[in-house]
Order: sequence, then structure tokens, then C-alpha cells
Amino acid sequence: MSGLLAGKRVLVTGVVTNASIAFHAARIAQEEGAEIVLTGFGRLSLIERVAAQLPKPAPVIELDVTDQGHLDTLADRVREHTDSLDGLVHSIAYGPQGAFSFLEGDWADVSTAVQVSAYSLKALTTACLPLMEPRGGSVVGLTFDAAVAWPHYDWMGVAKAALESTSRYLARDLGGRGVRCNLVAAGPLRSMAARSIPGFPELAQVWEHRAPAGWDLTDPDPAARGVVALLSDFFPRTTGEIVHVDGGVHMMGA
Repeated sequence: MSGLLAGKRVLVTGVVTNASIAFHAARIAQEEGAEIVLTGFGRLSLIERVAAQLPKPAPVIELDVTDQGHLDTLADRVREHTDSLDGLVHSIAYGPQGAFSFLEGDWADVSTAVQVSAYSLKALTTACLPLMEPRGGSVVGLTFDAAVAWPHYDWMGVAKAALESTSRYLARDLGGRGVRCNLVAAGPLRSMAARSIPGFPELAQVWEHRAPAGWDLTDPDPAARGVVALLSDFFPRTTGEIVHVDGGVHMMGA
């Protein structure tokens, strides 16, 4: 077996459709030699149909990251398919509609957004630690650059800032145990998640004018390749990092 992830075993969360970054990260990881296990939330039969479009079969495990029972049993349920993990992809985010109104959003909406979109990175990683030790591994999450305030994104932007901080603290606490934790800050994509963001077209329009390397709102492949690269052994001492895969928008002043 050859490839960037030859022989590695990776758990991928957040596959909802074949247009998602998570789906393409799973696809490329398989093409690079990895064995993949997926998690799904909600109607697992739909996710299993999407999983069937991958190059090789991949089992789907139910996971609600807000359900402690699911988290407590995750390692054992993964062991039904593989006895260890070398990598973990966190592609989970959700905010109720109230989270997209900064001044009007209430704590119920904000706390849900933060729990699902940020705290879940810690919860998922610690649930999978028994499968990653003693060899260690790589945790890769997906964010939307939280260094600035975006139109319409509001409390979801705050949740992404919490996600980015969570990744750094995980990198600090797990580095000595051989676990790296990094994020890919991807540009916007026309996905199922994007449909829930009020004003998404206005937000995405920024990339038409400010991406020096160009950006395709319909192509999740570049971000997925960034995820796979960070899962690999080519970044053995990189942790707590945010790699921007956004066509260069993050570094443009105007």
C-alpha cells in the first residue's frame, strides 16, 4: 500500500452530502491509503448512501456530540471496525437562527452554537484518545477565519473563535501524548450548512474580489486536501496551527 496516509486509520465526522469538505477529505484519505470510519447524526440511512459514493466502503457510526452517552461509548463502537485511530477529522458546526443575530441572540442559541461548534472538538478528541494512544495521531478541524468580524455570521463567528482557541489548548495539553491538533480555515462553499446562514451570498461575494489565488464556491477539494495533508506525517512538529485554504483572502487588507 502506498500514499500519503498509507496504513492509517481515520475517523471522519460531518459527512452530510457529497458536496461537503468532510466527504472529500474522506475520499482523498482513502485514495492516499487510509482506512476510514464515518460518524453521522440524524438519518443515518442518508449518510450511508453518501458513504457508498466513496472509493471504498466505510462504516457509519451514530454520533451526537451533545449526547454524553454517545461520547462515552464512541471508542468501543469504533473498535467494532478498527482497533486504533491515527487521525480524527472534526467537521461539526451548528447554530440556531438566533445565533445569526448578534444583538438579539439569546444564551440558549449562543450556548448551543458554542457547544456544538467548539466544545465538541474537545469532547470528540478526548472520547477518541483511548484509540490514539500510545502512538498518538493527528486531529484536524475545520474553521471559518475568526480573526475578523464577518457580515451576518455573528455568534457563529464567536463560536469559531472558541473553536480556534480550543484547538490551541488541545495542542498544548496533548502534545506530550503525541497528539497534534490543527485547523484548516476554509473559504466559503455553497453547501448545506451555507444555506442556514442568512446573507450568505453577500458574505461569499468577498471572495470574488479579494482572493488573489482565486476561489471556487463549488469546489471543496482544496480544503479537503489541506485536511489530508495535516493528517499525514509530513507535519510531525506542527500543532496548534491554523492553515488557511481560502485563496489568500485572509491576508488581504482590501
